[in-house]
Amino acid sequence: MAFSPLHDDWTVEAVTGPVPDAVAGRRVPATVPGQVHTDLLAAGLITDPFDGDAESAQQWIGDTSWRFSTMFTWHDDGSARHDLVAEGLDTVAVVELNGRVVARTENQHRSYRVDVREALVEGENALTLTFAAPVAEAEARVELHGALPHVNHHPFNTLRKQASSFGWDWGVDVAGAGIWRPIGLDSWSGVRIASVRPLVGVDGTAGTLDARVALEWDGVATGEHRVAVEVTSLEGDRVADASVVVAAGTADAALELVVPDARLWWPLGHGDQPLYGVRVTATPGGDGEGGGAPDATTASWASRVGFRTVRVDTTPDDDGTPFVVLVNERVVQVRGANWIPDHAFVTEVDRDRYRRRVADATEANMNLLRVWGGGIYESDDFYDACDEAGVLVWQDFLFACAAYAEEDWLAVEVEAEAREAITRLSPHPSLVIWNGNNENIWGFVDWGWKAELQGRTWGEGYYRDLLPRLVAELDGTRAYSPGSPFSFGDPVASYDEVHPNDHRHGTMHIWDVWNRRDYTAYREYPARFVSEFGFQGPPAWSTLVGSVHDEPLDPYGHQMLVHQKAEEGNLKLERGMQGHLPAPATIEDWHWATQLNQAAAIRFGVEHFRSLAPLNTGTIVWQLNDDWPVTSWAAVDFDEHRKPLWFALRDCYAPRLATIQPRGDSLAVVLLNDVDDAWAGDVVLRRTTFAGDVLDEVVVPGAVGSRGSVELAVPSALVDALDPVGELLVAVLPGFGSGRAVWDAAEVVDQRLDPDPVATEVAPDGDAWIVTVTARSYARDVTLLVDVLDPRATVDRGLVTLLAGESAEFRVTGRDGAVTLDPQALVGRGVLRHANGLLLAVAP
Repeated sequence: MAFSPLHDDWTVEAVTGPVPDAVAGRRVPATVPGQVHTDLLAAGLITDPFDGDAESAQQWIGDTSWRFSTMFTWHDDGSARHDLVAEGLDTVAVVELNGRVVARTENQHRSYRVDVREALVEGENALTLTFAAPVAEAEARVELHGALPHVNHHPFNTLRKQASSFGWDWGVDVAGAGIWRPIGLDSWSGVRIASVRPLVGVDGTAGTLDARVALEWDGVATGEHRVAVEVTSLEGDRVADASVVVAAGTADAALELVVPDARLWWPLGHGDQPLYGVRVTATPGGDGEGGGAPDATTASWASRVGFRTVRVDTTPDDDGTPFVVLVNERVVQVRGANWIPDHAFVTEVDRDRYRRRVADATEANMNLLRVWGGGIYESDDFYDACDEAGVLVWQDFLFACAAYAEEDWLAVEVEAEAREAITRLSPHPSLVIWNGNNENIWGFVDWGWKAELQGRTWGEGYYRDLLPRLVAELDGTRAYSPGSPFSFGDPVASYDEVHPNDHRHGTMHIWDVWNRRDYTAYREYPARFVSEFGFQGPPAWSTLVGSVHDEPLDPYGHQMLVHQKAEEGNLKLERGMQGHLPAPATIEDWHWATQLNQAAAIRFGVEHFRSLAPLNTGTIVWQLNDDWPVTSWAAVDFDEHRKPLWFALRDCYAPRLATIQPRGDSLAVVLLNDVDDAWAGDVVLRRTTFAGDVLDEVVVPGAVGSRGSVELAVPSALVDALDPVGELLVAVLPGFGSGRAVWDAAEVVDQRLDPDPVATEVAPDGDAWIVTVTARSYARDVTLLVDVLDPRATVDRGLVTLLAGESAEFRVTGRDGAVTLDPQALVGRGVLRHANGLLLAVAP
């Protein structure tokens, strides 16, 4: 039994379409796994698809059909079966082996396996895959089946292809083709382990494993086979095993194991993440001694599991319908972010890049990533990283912002991909929620779809019937939600009684903020669980100018707008700053101000929602990452720079958070304590001037229990006396989180801030630089934009607010080693930034 990858010596050529002369008739070396855009780029036939306005000049690629070809040598080794296995083809393809059609495919999100023995020849074999032009194919299906509502300009909902590859309101339009996951020849005899679903549970102190093994037979094998399962600890010790004897032709085997005193897998911040090895074998002979013919082979499969339970509680209560995630029956306050494909060409994301993105999440105190439904069923590399880091994963089924046909031409593929994804991802303890779709139920109710659909199917049968049935059948250990947003308890036939985006019920998305309203409107939503909300900001300066080359650089320049996909995006950035920050005078100030306002908006929202605990049980910010250089909602840009938003999230997602929030006609200090240890101590409330003079002080006792929250009323005398433009309220809490909370009674634009409030010192520290910033007066959101000096430079903190007399150290290093920096430039105005400095443009 042997699998032989077929990844070498591929070429790609254009078949039909509006092909430039430089490409027509040429066979270009192709990388497999890979995609046609990256092959053309490597051959020097196109410019960087992400640079300038290359996107529009390269639209012909999506209107072109492409043929990938290779030759390989094969000799019959005596195996009974020789299967061509394609783990991922993007998307509609005809597969030919030695001129014989062996498969037709039309789904990027599933694998294909076909017995090709009859098409193979001794010696040299020719394999070709001809991919239909994705844009033309999508449009052809509209003509054939009728148009269904969708966002954006291409009818992506007619194909089972990554929706965002056709462009999104943060994504570049690079719909293409390619062999995007491994392909090879699998030669085998006897029995093959087609799949394993190692379903875990917890029974008292024991871990339970229900191993569901699917078997495929070559049609020749006879006699008995032994199917065995072994569980090992991280140290390699066997902790449980079981086996069963099956007759040849048996399709399924089920084995139950018990692991005594199992160490439980916990999400980040709740415990450790022990992973156990699971190995399944199928051996000819039923005596357990490997009987059978001397040349008999053993089929095997291996993965890892973590013992834990998960459920989502949506039992109605006096306030509506909660959405409470419980792991091992412990409530998890979700602090998360939405995840999109980390590169527009997903084959460019390797294991290390996945791990860096997951580190971006954990180092920002996140405990959940939601894999959004316009992307892909994420790779095992992504899930492995989350398993090891304790990051919970909510995986959408791949339906986003569109109506989807439920007729057989699409439904057959939907069921096939869902079955495969549920099965493939079942070993991963990080996966806790399957979600039916992104915004499609909301779209049906609110976006005018009913009139356009005229009674046609739109996907509800998938979300309310097919998908929950498949999850229950294949992996009932995970939770299922019909959609996001979704108000649990919605009647099946009508959404008139409970709107799917009702803040009182289940999950909600908040997009009137950003699109139309000031970010202070977040406070109007006492939401139970917010699974999408966000606010835009540009990428790091080096990322921006590395791909946008307008002269002069301007928010409304041609290339700038190519790299801003949201409708009226830069106008919304401008409007979103009004009333908060002074109008920026230069492009550099615009860049800093819009980044700062993005961070302020999300910090405002997160602190509000978290302060509602336990009414609110989670927030999932849109979004963690980018898939190309773009102005977007991301906290980490495409070039892997952590934007100011990331630092804001690290602070407001801290397990222990103190925040001052309006309550009635006054204020309260809200303590969120998402750790096991209780806290008690004095809370010192001070009214101070920006110069640091303490005008009034009150001490109140504070205490908050394990995994709890509490509100401490601020005496009204402190609040009523506060001068909004020249004073602030500070709560000092020694030993709790950051140790303090600050209340600004006015926005930056209205405060009498010193526009130059800090003194600085710079000192070397090995390969790093230490920048010490000391506040002469109140300094808001001090940040070092070090990538302005060198794109490889990084800094360990940002958005640090300093009271008069306080100091903070910033450690500047290189991403890949030492960088050479001018120490004085590190504290120049283009690098050392704070909110105060924006007032320089309007100072009298």
